[in-house]
Amino acid sequence: MRTFRLSPLTIAIATVFTTPLNGLADEGNTVTLSPIVVTATRQAQNSFDLPVAIDVVEQKNIKDGQLQINLSESLIRVPGITAQNRTQQAQDPQISSRGFGARSSFGVRGIRIYVDGIPLTMPDGQGQPGVVDLSAIKSIEVMRGPFSSLYGNSSGGVIQMFTQDAPATPTIGATSMFGSYDTKRNVLEAAGQLEGMEYMLNVSNFESDGYREHSRSNKQMATAKFKFNLTEDTKITTLINWFDQDAQDPGGLTKADVASDRKGVVPATLNANTRVSRSHTQVGFNFEHTINPNNTINLITYVGTRENNQILATNATGSNARSSQISREFYGSDLRWDNRGEVAGKQYNISLGLNYGKSTDARKDTNIQGTGLGPNRIEDNIVDNFDQYLQGKLALTDNFDVHAGVRHTKVTLKVNDQLTPPDNSGSVDYQKTNPVLGATWKVTPALNLYANFGKGFETPTFIEAAYNSTAASATPNLTLKPSQSNNYEVGAKAYITDSSLLTLTAFRINTQDELVVSANSNGRSVYANANNTKRYGTEISLDTRYENNITTYFSYSFLNAKYSSSYVGNNGLIESGNYIPGTYRNQLYGEVAWKYQPLGFYTALEGRYNSKVYVDDINSQSAPSYTIFNLRAGLEQNLSHWNFKEYIRLENMFDREYIGAVRVNDTNARFYESAAGRNYLVGINAQYKF
Repeated sequence: MRTFRLSPLTIAIATVFTTPLNGLADEGNTVTLSPIVVTATRQAQNSFDLPVAIDVVEQKNIKDGQLQINLSESLIRVPGITAQNRTQQAQDPQISSRGFGARSSFGVRGIRIYVDGIPLTMPDGQGQPGVVDLSAIKSIEVMRGPFSSLYGNSSGGVIQMFTQDAPATPTIGATSMFGSYDTKRNVLEAAGQLEGMEYMLNVSNFESDGYREHSRSNKQMATAKFKFNLTEDTKITTLINWFDQDAQDPGGLTKADVASDRKGVVPATLNANTRVSRSHTQVGFNFEHTINPNNTINLITYVGTRENNQILATNATGSNARSSQISREFYGSDLRWDNRGEVAGKQYNISLGLNYGKSTDARKDTNIQGTGLGPNRIEDNIVDNFDQYLQGKLALTDNFDVHAGVRHTKVTLKVNDQLTPPDNSGSVDYQKTNPVLGATWKVTPALNLYANFGKGFETPTFIEAAYNSTAASATPNLTLKPSQSNNYEVGAKAYITDSSLLTLTAFRINTQDELVVSANSNGRSVYANANNTKRYGTEISLDTRYENNITTYFSYSFLNAKYSSSYVGNNGLIESGNYIPGTYRNQLYGEVAWKYQPLGFYTALEGRYNSKVYVDDINSQSAPSYTIFNLRAGLEQNLSHWNFKEYIRLENMFDREYIGAVRVNDTNARFYESAAGRNYLVGINAQYKF
């Protein structure tokens, strides 16, 4: 962790950025602003010294005044990340990084997701963040840029969640929340240590009628972590995640529908009774062994199952409906050796690893309403990957570090058709070797400059390769090509005062064969390869601590994401210069917080601005820009062995009408998912320490 005192340089930088020095912490009050992270290099290092754009969302920003049900609650503050809440639970929140993942209709795409090093992203690149109960999370690391490719076939970034550690004193606790739309959530937790074993248990229940019509949902979750300290050098951690969920799907709306009744749904939604039922169980093991002070080995293995049954309308009126069932079995391993030491008097660290994963989906699509009743698709979708990676750092001088890495990825998609004739079985292999190179120049203890370059690689997911058209006779689309990108990034990290950290990043990404949505209708999303796209942008954050427990945090993201060559899609000619739909050109987040320790009181005012966003490739329509403000406040009391917390959150406090998420290239022009108006959440938490 890094702390600094005022120096002439920091004062000069502060003057350049016109940050007022009066009211800041005095010389005797140092503040930690740059956390230790592990995602960037797989070894614990100070984030300030790394040549990557990486941010940490702390536990207070995950839990304080939050429902803790969607990642979008926590990630809206991170520059470069778009985290949109669909205001319904049938789909995961819409999360993208520098525009990667903006096209995703289901799950999270283009971003690798982990919890305690265990992947929540399948070998084909499809992520499921809803597996993890955020009530059990202590921090979230978010990395963008070229170094993300060292985690596999993703170009956008890496999101890694870390579960809470067990306290030395056994603790039990309960949380109860309720809010608008008859929303209720209850959490029970227990944690502690017993004779060389650390444990953490968490169970929760969530239910809500939802903001919109036909958006009722419920979700039960459980998390269990057991860490066995076998010896001083050997540890095994077991992590178990489970959830079961039922949710109605209100679907999208046209612009006219939103103007008429933003809470409503189209008749097709009710006629087909669109909904989803899903369950997920995953067990992961993390074996850590320190051979000597310079060498460690780490083995992660995981296994799990997932059941998903989605009911979708297959025509514009909903008179026809389909059940899409997926029964998934998956497993994988990651074996890594870490070494650190000196060579020629220069410090280095290096990681060498192997990664394998496999997922098998037994898929059955059945027409359950209307014409042509019966199964129209029975097949096994099998995907596996085998990767090798090498990553390291060399301190060439006391103030200049070089980071480099390379990863070779091979992904195989295979379809075994069991509903014949005709036989639609087939397979396709994708493989690529991606290098990454970066450097940090430590200009002074308070200012670092960095630059990096890397190649990215994204294969189609099975969801993207599921259909070659929106027709009932659609077959798997195994002709899709992987997208490949060149990523450039430069940045600066500076302590402009003792208690104010500024980060600035600029990037450029050139992509070939970008995977895009070409049609979205009748419960089917069809993908195609565009020619070339170009992204460039800037990300800025400023985190400041003042006297009297006042803090401010601001982040700004500028993204120019466009097609850089024309191509012909289902919507006709997509011209060079059109914006990539689902990407926001400007995003701004700001927060002013205050704590009054004598009363255990805290409060914060949040503000968020998003520019307009186009909803299709031809840029024919867009969701307008919006600005909303949220307010949260709470109290905390410590009484003997007890700790109590009470809090309230007022979301969209000025009752602004806006679009929370968009459905890209919807053939029926139902692009829009309206966000909730003014709504509230109230919660109480009690903990007892033995």
